[in-house]
Amino acid sequence: MRTGEGKTLVAILPAYLNALSGKGVHVVTVNDYLARRDCEWVGQVPRFLGLKIGLIQQNMTSEQRKENYLCDITYVTNSELGFDYLRDNLATGKLAQCHFHPNWLFSGLQSVDELVLRGFNYCVIDEVDSILIDEARTPLIISGPAEKPSDRYYKAAKMAAAFERDIHYTVDEKQKTVLLAEQGYADAEEILDVKDLYDPREQWASYVLNAIKAKELFLRDVNYIIRGKEVLIVDEFTGRVMQGRRWSDGLHQAVEAKEGLPIQNETVTLASISYQNFFLQFPKLCGMTGTAATESAEFGSIYKLKVTIVPTNKPMIRKDESDVVFRATTGKWRAVVVEISRMHKTGRAVLVGTTSVEQSDALSEQLHEAGIPHEVLNAKPENVEREAEIVAQSGRLGAVTIATNMAGRGTDIILGGNPEFMARLKLREMLMPRVVKLAEGIFVSVKKPPPKKSWKVNESLFPCILSKENIKLAEEAVQFAAKTWGQRSLTELEAEERLSYCCEKGPAQDEVISKLRNAFLEIVKEYKVYTEEERKRVVSAGGLHVVGTERHESRRIDNQLRGRSGRQGDPGSSRFFLSLQDNIFRIFGGDRIQGLMKAFRVEDLPIESKMLTKALDEAQRKVENYFFDIRKQLFEYDDVLNSQRDRVYTERRRALESDNLQSLLIEYAELTMDDILEANIGSDAPKESWDLEKLIAKLQQYCYLLSDLTPDLLASKCSNYEDLRDYLHLCGREAYLQKRVRFLFVCLCVCVCVHGGGGCCQFMTSNSFSLRFFQTMQLREDYI
Repeated sequence: MRTGEGKTLVAILPAYLNALSGKGVHVVTVNDYLARRDCEWVGQVPRFLGLKIGLIQQNMTSEQRKENYLCDITYVTNSELGFDYLRDNLATGKLAQCHFHPNWLFSGLQSVDELVLRGFNYCVIDEVDSILIDEARTPLIISGPAEKPSDRYYKAAKMAAAFERDIHYTVDEKQKTVLLAEQGYADAEEILDVKDLYDPREQWASYVLNAIKAKELFLRDVNYIIRGKEVLIVDEFTGRVMQGRRWSDGLHQAVEAKEGLPIQNETVTLASISYQNFFLQFPKLCGMTGTAATESAEFGSIYKLKVTIVPTNKPMIRKDESDVVFRATTGKWRAVVVEISRMHKTGRAVLVGTTSVEQSDALSEQLHEAGIPHEVLNAKPENVEREAEIVAQSGRLGAVTIATNMAGRGTDIILGGNPEFMARLKLREMLMPRVVKLAEGIFVSVKKPPPKKSWKVNESLFPCILSKENIKLAEEAVQFAAKTWGQRSLTELEAEERLSYCCEKGPAQDEVISKLRNAFLEIVKEYKVYTEEERKRVVSAGGLHVVGTERHESRRIDNQLRGRSGRQGDPGSSRFFLSLQDNIFRIFGGDRIQGLMKAFRVEDLPIESKMLTKALDEAQRKVENYFFDIRKQLFEYDDVLNSQRDRVYTERRRALESDNLQSLLIEYAELTMDDILEANIGSDAPKESWDLEKLIAKLQQYCYLLSDLTPDLLASKCSNYEDLRDYLHLCGREAYLQKRVRFLFVCLCVCVCVHGGGGCCQFMTSNSFSLRFFQTMQLREDYI
């Protein structure tokens, strides 16, 4: 379905139907903001129909997560859902109490109650192409701290800075790899005073290669930004910061060394899964997006999903103008500024799409010099917090918005401005400081405490100054809310939820909600007078104009940007400005593009040529096929691991849910005996050919408690293969029970140390399980 046609609302229909089975439904979105917005906004429909709605956010505790996953419909992001699955299969529980229930001893110190996810049933994915295709190149990985960081990262970073490209090393931007040249090897070994960079006793090669990768392929304000003393990864598809994520295999540490920041601990992979294999675990899977038609083959081959195109409610009248191509990037950016200036003067709203933080900042500087007022939306923290308000007002008269990637922004660009959203922002900035409790913390540095949280919105985003009557009405409602709920008594999330409900149409029996909603509706009414008038002027000027500044690796991402214009029959237009020096053409363009670059000498005149258009389309197809192959390879590679992962996780879950782990462990012992017996004797071998010494050596390698076994003992007790198998089963059971008794004795000794003699005696004599144990060991009287 096209942008603005109501995907979020439509998702409620299948989600509600499948939730009636009581097995749970997951509605998956691309970020926390969208998950919260959808839960509050359309979640009121199933709530009104009697279902429980859950929401998962990044900073929730395990208890909150479990409670929300148990709801009928749960709104969650793809990464949170995936990581919760991996965490459930990694959790080890805590040694929380010292009692002697058998399951405490043999459950791996974890109970099934600690798991947050319940079984998979039905999943609806919003922006399905972004999650199942764009993000499917990178698997989900949970890593744990390994050894302390090495100073080698700093030495390697200095060396990489001194080395020269094409002399000391070569770079393959397509494969994102680097290779040391002969000169690089020789100089590196001389500088480091080692004979071989790959010497396993003092391995330097990975440090040097990562340092060169960090220098050449991982660029500041493109692949990452720096906040404080942290390197934060920027998602290449959505332009958002990926909080808490780190590159693996020492690459993140190499980037920290390059930037001269403190290096954090190295990591080791504990668990991983690809998005393809994770979502294929759902018995029923579906999704929605505005741009899946070009990827229908991949959806069919990997996920067995059909793609259906739903026609628009009103005819699409957006005009997509032909691309303007320049030889050099300088000419392209000059033309972009001219285009923005021209549209701004006519009063049209302009949305400019860039591919990196660096580009958006550079363009912003040029617009400042040209005197064009604008808003910037990229991964920088100061811009991220204002995301929704910036996007919601991008349709105002003469508004200019620069955005780094538009996938999954989740807020419609309404021509003339969004009065409901503006009214909510106005009420929010009045309500939040009164009802939200401030975060408590101890400041390590007293010189400069962190700034207080402010919900103040830039006044220029509002279409008019509110009348005194409406300001008084809103203040009275806010005062009543603060008095009823308590001054600064709510968390920010709780306050946001209540405010959202006030600004929606659900039944309002609560007096506070009723007063706040009344104030909200009056503010909307006042703002609407201005936004309706503004809308007419923007429509008559030609609607929203979209300016693309680079072709993306996929036509879909270009279509997502274009799709912001021309929603619900609105007028609009789009135009892409490209240069032959753009990454996509430089890396994937081939000889034809290189030839064109040499042929055209003029930098700031656009090039028009059928051959060029064909070359551009061919380059984009090459990129799409290349990345499809990467995703396919990852899927096939992970498929091998997946069968192993499924079996291990299934056995783990079986053990956790079992009431009697003793029988399960004895079963494992017997299966192990069968495997060893089959591998070392074989079921068809006659008794005369049995190599009992080899068998016993292998058994004792697995279980040191079988030290009493001898070839003579086995020969005397077993006349055939079945006897031998039964006898080894018995030995396995006895070894397990012997180990169990020893472990219990150790636990009781620990208990004696903790509780002291008398208290522990009283504890033991009152505990029937402990008494049975002591009777077995014939120790009770001696101990007392």
